[in-house]
Amino acid sequence: MLLTIWLGNWQLERAREKQKLEERLEELAKEPPVTVPASQVNPDEYRFRNVEAQGRFAEAYTIYLDNRIYHGTAGYQVITPLQIDDSGTYILINRGWVPRGAERLDLPKIPTPSETVKISGIAVTPSNKIFELSKQTVEGNIWENLVLERYRKAVPFEIQPIVIEQQNDAADGLVRDWERPDVGVNMHRGYALQWFMLAAAIVTLFLVLNVRRALPGQD
Repeated sequence: MLLTIWLGNWQLERAREKQKLEERLEELAKEPPVTVPASQVNPDEYRFRNVEAQGRFAEAYTIYLDNRIYHGTAGYQVITPLQIDDSGTYILINRGWVPRGAERLDLPKIPTPSETVKISGIAVTPSNKIFELSKQTVEGNIWENLVLERYRKAVPFEIQPIVIEQQNDAADGLVRDWERPDVGVNMHRGYALQWFMLAAAIVTLFLVLNVRRALPGQD
């Protein structure tokens, strides 16, 4: 019983931590955008912040994240690196979602400007903890998931450790309807409730068994 109560309290503490993170996200959403420099950044300082970057797209290194569902329709998320201010450093831009064509390998043509552009959006850090059933995770420009270390090995330039989910319009037909990160507050509260219910069940079972044993003729 003590163990289950401790686990319930631990989950409540995790929920309080996540609540603080959610409040921090609300604060970050109100702050002006931060310019991403060409020098390598600390991803923890940029995660979930409004950011902007200026440079030129390297269209030849565009990848398409496969099987991304939007309103029940399968498609791709289009990832293109942006060369920051003519430097040797690039940052990956998640430009948005596009539906898949009749053939999986028939990739849609996305208009990509050749001139210098300014991209604004939210900085995110792709997770390295991705469970992949197949070893065939890359098929040409079609990738199962975006793993930054995998992308680094596939390109001849340095990339920033963050990705910008583009929000500004670019008249390219891509859908930019990004989901807000779920920090999991309700999940931890739900786990806490389960542990407390288990503690209550243990107490109830203990009382029932011992009362029955104490009654005459119940031995």
